[in-house]
Amino acid sequence: MKLLIKTALSLLLVLNLHYFLNAQSKSIVFGSEMELSQLTAGSKNKGNSINWINVNTSPETWMRNKDLLVCSGQPIGVMRSEKQYENFMLHIEWKHLEPGGNSGVFVWSSANPGENRLPNGVEVQMLELDWVRLNTKDGVAPPVAYVHGELFGVGGVQTVPDNPRGTRSKSVENRCKGRGEWNTYDVSCIDGVVKLAVNGKFVNGLSHSSQKKGYICLESEGAQIHFRNLRIIELPSGVTSAAQVAPELP
Repeated sequence: MKLLIKTALSLLLVLNLHYFLNAQSKSIVFGSEMELSQLTAGSKNKGNSINWINVNTSPETWMRNKDLLVCSGQPIGVMRSEKQYENFMLHIEWKHLEPGGNSGVFVWSSANPGENRLPNGVEVQMLELDWVRLNTKDGVAPPVAYVHGELFGVGGVQTVPDNPRGTRSKSVENRCKGRGEWNTYDVSCIDGVVKLAVNGKFVNGLSHSSQKKGYICLESEGAQIHFRNLRIIELPSGVTSAAQVAPELP
C-alpha cells in the first residue's frame, strides 16, 4: 500500500510539473511595443509584436479572437510578457462581461505565483462596478472608489499611495464604466512611480515602489474579461539597483 501511495504521489508530481512546463511554453502574440526614440523620430514602424507566456493557467484561459484577447477567468493565475520592462507607458482597453468581474494588470512583477496563484508587483486593478454591491457584508458596502482603478503593491512590494485607502491608492474621481462597456487605462510607470489615467483623465498614482523593473502580467481572476489595443512605449532606463529588479525568468 505504501508503495502504491508513493507511486501515485510521484505520478501526480510529474503531471503537475508537466502541466506547469507546458503552460510556460505556450505563448500568445498580443499588442505592440516600440521605443520612445522610434516614436519621436517619426518612424513608420508600427512597433514590434509582444509575446505573452502562460504562467499558471490552462491553455484555454487565454484566446485570441481577431483583435481581442479573451480571458475566461478560470483558473486564477496570470500570463506574463516575454521580457521585463522598467520605464514605460502602457495603453490597454478592457471590458468585463460578468457582474462583479475581477481582473487587473501587474507591472514590475516577478511573474512568480504565490500561494494565492498571483505574483508580486504593482497591481492596476480592473473591477466591474457591481463588485461593490455583490461584496456588501452586514449591510456595509466596500468603498465605491475600490472599483475605479485602485493601485497597490502586492507580494511584498512596498509603495507609497498618492490617495491613501490604507496601503492602497484610490482614484480621486470615479470614471470606470460598467459591464459590457470598454474602459481605457493609460499607465505611466517611471522610476518607481505609477500614474493611472482612466478613460482620458489621470486620477490615481503611487510612488517609491520597492520593485522598479519586472514583467507585465495580465490577470485571470474568476470572470471573463476582454482586452484590446494593448500598446507599450518603452522609455529610457534609469538608475535601478539589483534589489529593485525582479529575477529574470527563462
